[in-house]
This record gives sequence, C-alpha cells and structure tokens, in this order.
Amino acid sequence: MDLMVVGGGGREHALIRSLRKNPTVEKIYALPGNGGISADAECVPISATDIPAIVNFALSHSVDFAVVAPDDPLVLGAVDALEEAGIPSFGPSADAAIIEGSKAFSKELMEKYQIPTARHKTFTDEKAALEYLQDQSFPIVVKADGLALGKGVIIAQNLDEASAAVHDMMGEARFGDAGKTVVIEEFLEGPEVSVLAFTDGTTLVPMVSSMDHKRAFDNDEGPNTGGMGVIAPNPFYTSDIAEITRQQILEPTIAAMRAEGRPFKGCLYFGLMLTKDGPKVIEYNCRFGDPEAQAVLPLLESDLLEIMQAVRDERLNEVDVRFSDGATCCVVVASGGYPGTYDKGKEITIEPVEAEFYHAGTALLEGKLVTAGGRVLAVVASGKNLGEAVTNAYKAADHVHFDGLHRREDIGARALEAKGSQQ
Repeated sequence: MDLMVVGGGGREHALIRSLRKNPTVEKIYALPGNGGISADAECVPISATDIPAIVNFALSHSVDFAVVAPDDPLVLGAVDALEEAGIPSFGPSADAAIIEGSKAFSKELMEKYQIPTARHKTFTDEKAALEYLQDQSFPIVVKADGLALGKGVIIAQNLDEASAAVHDMMGEARFGDAGKTVVIEEFLEGPEVSVLAFTDGTTLVPMVSSMDHKRAFDNDEGPNTGGMGVIAPNPFYTSDIAEITRQQILEPTIAAMRAEGRPFKGCLYFGLMLTKDGPKVIEYNCRFGDPEAQAVLPLLESDLLEIMQAVRDERLNEVDVRFSDGATCCVVVASGGYPGTYDKGKEITIEPVEAEFYHAGTALLEGKLVTAGGRVLAVVASGKNLGEAVTNAYKAADHVHFDGLHRREDIGARALEAKGSQQ
C-alpha cells in the first residue's frame, strides 16, 4: 500500500514511523514533511492546508490511504474532500472537527449533554465581555474561539490582564477571525491529563494517558508553548479515575457528537483537569496531540494502520488495540528564544544512541540537517517504569547538539514525585 500523511511536524514523524511497521506499506508520502522526515517518507512540498493540491496529489499518485494529522486541514474539510475523491482517509469530517475548531461549540455541547467542564460564558461583543469580567474572581481563563496555533488561551491573574486579553483578541484581532468570539471560563485547579482515544463514532478505545509540560522553562515557569515534553502513562490518572472519566466524559462525548449528527471518526484528544470535584474537560482536540503522540505511539503494540482502517470503516470493535506496560518520556529540544523569536539554520548533529528522534522543525540545507522551527526535535526513550524512561530520555537528549539549543530539565519530575519512592 502507498500511504499519504498530511502534516510536517514531530507528530507526523511519529505517525509515519508507526505506520511503516505494517508489512503491506510500500511507500509513504509526507505533505509537506520536513528534513528529518525525509529519511522515512518522501516529502512533497504541498502545504497541509492546500486541500485541492492534496487531493490532486493523492489521485495522481494512486494513494491507497491518507492520514490527515493537523487541526487546520481537518477543520477545513480535508478528509471530506479526500473521501469525496475516493481516497480512504483517517480523521474526522469538518462537521466533527468543529469540536476543536470552535471552543464555543464544544462548551455548548458539554453544557447540553452535562459533560463536566469549567463554568463559562461566550461573547461576540467586546464591551459585554469586559463588563462581565468586572464581577469575576481571578485567575480566570480567556480563550479565542477558533484555532490560534495553540496560543489563543490566556490565564489572566487579575482584571487588568483579563481585560487586555479580551481587547487583544476582539479589539485588536490578534488572532484574526479566531478571536472574534471569546470564551471566558473558570480557572480549574488540579493535575492535568491528556487522553487520546481512537473512535469510529460508536466504539471508543482510549490510549495510554500522558502528561504534557506546556511552559517553556523548568518548574512550569515562562510562557506557554506547543509542549516541551511528555511522559506516559500519567500517574495521576489512576484506574478508578479512568473509569469515572470513561463514564462521565469519554463515552458521553462520542454519544453527544452522534446525537448532534456529527459522528466523530478519528483520534479525539481529551484535555482533562483532575479537580477536587472530579475530572473535567479543559479542551477537546480533533487529532493526535503534539507532542503527546510522540510519547504514546511507541507504547502501541497493535498495528496502527489496521486500527486506522477499522476506524474509517466503523469496525473498531473488531480490532484488538494493545499497549505495552512500560513507560516513555519525550524531551523536546527547542531553538533558544522559543516560543518567541529564534534563529533558524543552525546545523544539528545527533550522535548514535538507542532512542527515537522525531523531527519537528528541521530542514536539509546543502546536505546538512539544520534547525527550521521552534520545536526542533522530540527525543523519546522508553523504560520498564517512568524513572527509567526519564533517565533514558535525558541521556539520549544529551546526544543532540546545535547552537542555541534549549530544553527543560524537569520533564517527568512532578510525575515521579507523585509516584514516590516506588520508582
């Protein structure tokens, strides 16, 4: 089979590596891919959001199965277009991808179907939003309704910060159309958990839980990023909490989307907060998390392509989805200055070591591997337990070198502390 993976980051590299394990796979195209991905797939310089070009390429190259990984093309209807052209594809329709494409929609869905989440209110008028803030307690969360490259969520510590966030989004159009509508919601406290799940619209199979580390610097300080590292599984997500979450959040969400005439088929990401009142939804994503996928997929023992085909054909209940009992740690190696301004074109050297190196922001320049983004590489190592995985990941990350390299040194520290001396 010839496959096509739409996207060009670390998540897509992890998907490609997993898909290659299927013996029927002969060729994988990555659109657009990146310098490091070119070692595992044929990279094609077509933007992930150029849907007509993606469809034409799939048809002209007789692609047998397509995987659309990023949020933007999913929300724009890439899977719909590919399926209409006769290309079997993995990922939700645009009607279903709205669960990430509009935070207002997802909040209304949770409210209608009594799925636990933060108290919230949606605004399309800046003056009304600013007036609402006058009577609120802080911190509070201000969210741009649409997709904003993961940067449209502001945790405001006081009224001035919240008012500035609303004005930036609605008055200054900092995020374009994505900020025309804002959601203001209660600030939730507790351990965060990411749960990815395969679903064909009826059957739902959760993957191993994980813990992302969003802040740029150690001790969860600095600005939010796309993710500086992940561990899996998440020790805060016990079997008891997982069962409560399945009953109160996972299954009800799939049923709600079906009831709304928007059956979700693909990978649904549940961003959860384990509050004193139980698990609550922070956000939904309509695709694999990045970098959560890089930590979770190495634990998958079943065939990813078979699972994806079963999801597409609505027969996920026929597939045995298994994960190993070990643990993984993903350390993101970034360009200095990320998530602000940073230099590109720095030559990268990677010394041989036993680990997975998923390329996120790399390019090939005159035959040399160079930096081409903020998050450059995801270094992933496994272990019998979390402590071993963390140790192995940092040992492997020490084998990556380029000028201005930045990484966090405490990925997994909070999780290890929670697990205590057993590690």
